Parts: sequence; structure tokens; C-alpha cells
Amino acid sequence: MPERRAIVNPVKGKRPPDTGTIAIIAATESDLQLMAGITHVPLVEERKLYMSTLRIFADPHRRFCLAGPVVGAPYAAMIVESLCVWGVRQILFMGWCGAVSPHVKAGDIIVPANAMVDEGTSGHYCDPTCRVALPARELTHQAQLALEHHGASFHSGAIWTTDAIFRETVEKVKYYQSIGALAVEMELSAVFTVATFREMEAAGLLVVSDEVSDLTWRPGFRTTAFKTARQQACRAALTLASCFGVQDVFA
Repeated sequence: MPERRAIVNPVKGKRPPDTGTIAIIAATESDLQLMAGITHVPLVEERKLYMSTLRIFADPHRRFCLAGPVVGAPYAAMIVESLCVWGVRQILFMGWCGAVSPHVKAGDIIVPANAMVDEGTSGHYCDPTCRVALPARELTHQAQLALEHHGASFHSGAIWTTDAIFRETVEKVKYYQSIGALAVEMELSAVFTVATFREMEAAGLLVVSDEVSDLTWRPGFRTTAFKTARQQACRAALTLASCFGVQDVFA
């Protein structure tokens, strides 16, 4: 078997942040700003993290962090690796996606049950022939309960992760429709794979921002449904992160 021991590894650094054990990684700057603006937990530290920002929120009862924006599988893997070495053990990824299934529309929310690998990062962390990455079952369940707590409906199923947003071809969309993909995005299979490799837990929340299910691009970024779903998903993510390890608010 080839030697797979890494030569370069993530390091804590001279002044590692006290992140807490749970992090929300947001794909977009707008969701980062939304969550930072609505949380009631005080901001205690902010610093650069590669090309992103790390914000840590804490009070006497809880501590969690927000990181992002994050675009693409390789960069998402770098962020997960850094958070891991600082002590994060659970990751909730908050992102947007394009509907592949005709049963999914802009403004819907998806809790991924698995992510089909169509990116180049995951194969460096697992068997390169593995084509599906799995989230942590219990954290995924908690994300679903958090959405229900905020009155949000959602889909649960497979999503397709691709490196190439502008190569979502007719052939590929038809193929991923045929094997049950609900939507397409750019990070989650890598997030799930790296988290599993590092013995972390990861789950995702995706808001559908556009549609390609009829082989035509239909943007939905300006719709009221999309804006409402973003609010619900961001509030659910914060509820899960800020209450994690404090009490079972979903009992």
C-alpha cells in the first residue's frame, strides 16, 4: 500500500483561538453577516483565517465560532483542517445550492443525507474510488430538529458536489437526476470526507438559490421564498451551535 503519511500538516500556531467545539462554516459572506447580526451570544474574538474571517462568540454558558466565506472543495478542506487542529469537533456547513430534482424549488431547504463526489479533494482523504460522502447521523438529526424548531420545512436526500460550477452540463444534470440528486453545490462532499478522516462530525444545511432541473438556469436569489429560507436556515444553524452541549432544547 502506498505511504499516505502527510509531510505538511495543519498547526495550531503561536496564538491559537479558543473556538469552542462547534463551528458553523458559511459559504457566503451574506450568510456570515446575517448570522453575526442575529445571534444574541457576544462576539469575543475576530481574526483572519486564510481568505476568510473567523468569528468566535461566547458567554458563560456557550462558545462557538463562525468561519467563511468558503468557495470550493479544496478551500473548504483547508478550513476544516484548521478548525480541527484548534479543537472544533462538530461542523455545520451553511450554503446555497442549485435544484437538480424537479421536486425541489428555489427557496426550499435541504438537509443532505449524503454527498455525491464530483470534486478532486475527497480522494486525497479516502479511497479515491469512493463516490459518496456521508455526514454525521446525529448532528444531521439535530440540524433537522433545529429547522423544525424554527418552523421550517425541508427536503432530505442526496446532493451532488462539483468543482466546476460552469460545467453543470446537460449530460451531467441528467445523470445526477437519474441517480437521485436533489441539488448541486461545491463543498459538502469534501467537508464530510475531511471531517470523517479527522474523526469529526459534520452536517449541512443548504438553501436552494436557483434551478437547473429543466436544463435551463433559473435564478431565484431575489425571491421572497429564498430570503425567508435563508433566515430560517441561519437561525436554525445558530440555535444548534449556541445550544450545543448546553441543554437539549429540542426534547
